[in-house]
Amino acid sequence: MSSPPEKPSDLDETSESRNKARLAIMELANMISIPMALNAIVRLKVPTAMWSSNPKTPLTPSQIIPLILPNNPHADADNLGRLLRLLSTYGVFSEHPPLPGESSRRYLVTEIGRTLVGDDENGISHGEYLLQHHQEALVKAWLLVDRAVIGPTSKTPFEVGNGEPAYEYYGKSEEMNGLMQRAMAGVSVPFMKAVLYGGYDGFDGVVRLIDVGGSAGDCLKMIMGKYGGIKEGINFDLPEVVAQAPQIPGVIHVGGDMFKSIPSGDAIFMKWVLTTWTDDEIKLIMKNCYDALPAGGKLVACEPVLPDTTDESHRTRALLSGDIFVMTIYGAKGRHRMEEEYRQLGSSAGFPHFRAVHIDYFFTILEFQK
Repeated sequence: MSSPPEKPSDLDETSESRNKARLAIMELANMISIPMALNAIVRLKVPTAMWSSNPKTPLTPSQIIPLILPNNPHADADNLGRLLRLLSTYGVFSEHPPLPGESSRRYLVTEIGRTLVGDDENGISHGEYLLQHHQEALVKAWLLVDRAVIGPTSKTPFEVGNGEPAYEYYGKSEEMNGLMQRAMAGVSVPFMKAVLYGGYDGFDGVVRLIDVGGSAGDCLKMIMGKYGGIKEGINFDLPEVVAQAPQIPGVIHVGGDMFKSIPSGDAIFMKWVLTTWTDDEIKLIMKNCYDALPAGGKLVACEPVLPDTTDESHRTRALLSGDIFVMTIYGAKGRHRMEEEYRQLGSSAGFPHFRAVHIDYFFTILEFQK
């Protein structure tokens, strides 16, 4: 007796939709190539070298090699070209056809790639932020993201993989701590320029400004440079952090714990501080801010804020991927939040007034007034 015919699959693998599905999952499976290729070109200082050479003239990989690896007989222009070609599909570089009689594609640094070019003031860029994300200890944590689901969530995947929380781990490594400081500055400086010269007026009338989690005081220095009415700036951070902060005219570095108390002032500023904490921890921080402000005083918090609806835009993807980064590295219950969530947190801390100001596409200015 012959066996019954094999039941055909209910999926037609020759269809357009199945072809697209397989292609999409192959792209996702190999997505690690993107951050690692970016990591490589930043470590090699490719964008800075190309921009410094001639920002308007497309270069071949063979022309770029002497700029980044002079006198290196082992440098491989072909492999560099493969990195550039991949990243051009994400807009980091623009690709141009070979010149007549030549075979090599040529590349220019784009507006996106320009964010990886060191600035003229201190040589930092978003490149430091990218390098900070891809250190060995952080990569180890990414292999354990499932632990944020399995639990217990009292430990982040980073702590599971490295034995201690991220900030404690950084503090024991001068190199990692230094890179973290440069990474934060590389992100903060262009953002603060957008805030200060993009129409936000929330620092008008402020005389004494407190920067909570101000690190080296870069943001405070920039704000005070724009608003001459601010006579005193307090850079408030952990004692071991402010101990290494440089002297800035008009700025006093104060060490302390924001979960215990915050210095008083007309306004309190913080950038990228609330994101890594739980709701209860944020309420405590905001309550301490409320207690440190006079009537009419304000808390100005700059945080990544999630959209209410999910779509496939660059902004939504950037914010949601950043949310998973926070969950993996800094706090399994820390998170990016929506505007309404921040409004409610502020209200629970006593702030009756709230507004959100949209200047930057990644960070939102959240203003809580007493």
